[in-house]
Amino acid sequence: MTVPTHDRLAIVTGADSGMGRATAQLLASDGYDVGITFHTDEAGAADTRAAVEQRGRRCYVARQDLTSPDTGDTVDHLAEQLGGLGVLVNNAGAGHRDRALDLTYARWREMLATDLDGPFLCAQRAARRMVETGRGGRIVNITSVHEHVPRLGAAAYCTAKAGLGMLTQCLALELARYDITVNAVAPGEIATPMTGMDEADAFREDRPGNPTGRPGHVDEIAAVVAFLASPRASYLTGRSIPVDGGLMLMAAHGHDMADGSWREL
Repeated sequence: MTVPTHDRLAIVTGADSGMGRATAQLLASDGYDVGITFHTDEAGAADTRAAVEQRGRRCYVARQDLTSPDTGDTVDHLAEQLGGLGVLVNNAGAGHRDRALDLTYARWREMLATDLDGPFLCAQRAARRMVETGRGGRIVNITSVHEHVPRLGAAAYCTAKAGLGMLTQCLALELARYDITVNAVAPGEIATPMTGMDEADAFREDRPGNPTGRPGHVDEIAAVVAFLASPRASYLTGRSIPVDGGLMLMAAHGHDMADGSWREL
């Protein structure tokens, strides 16, 4: 059996902290040179770059605005610096807490542009390069458990993540002929700055509603991404893998809730 060998050159968006940083570090440990993006936290991106370089790999940094129609240019820019592209991890994104009745159109569009339009444009640019080289590649989209199940006060976010999940399947169908796999990782609650926690909280915060009893750690997401990025995952495509500690298994236990306070934001 011949396993396609894509270039060990990766781009991870939103790698200035959290899951993106952990993924960039693990890919570097696996022998990848890495291009990373940030939106506002340039200092965080510099820390990630230092961590990648400490692992003996090259790292390039670029600012990226996912709401811009030109956001794909950032992928091209980093790929040129890297000298090619074998893996794209669409990690960058944003969330919100607004009731649908109060959600403005501007806020709605901002969320869809950040969490769906931007990842599409990045994946499109990456795929074009992978097709051109003829060596295959990997695209990994970071969605959310809310790709699959709704969350109160997050209509735009959930809609965008569900769309990104379907985009994952559509791209997988189109790109399989080129030895390019496209998969999604759907995290549950992960201890990151975006969720108001630091990494250590993954092992000290109590979550009675989760079978594992705790939030996830960023390294637990990075491990799944790194597998999907590897040659070992060559026969896996078009799938969304929940990494949620079993959270989505709890739907039938809603009757155990003591009161209706969950309805309040």
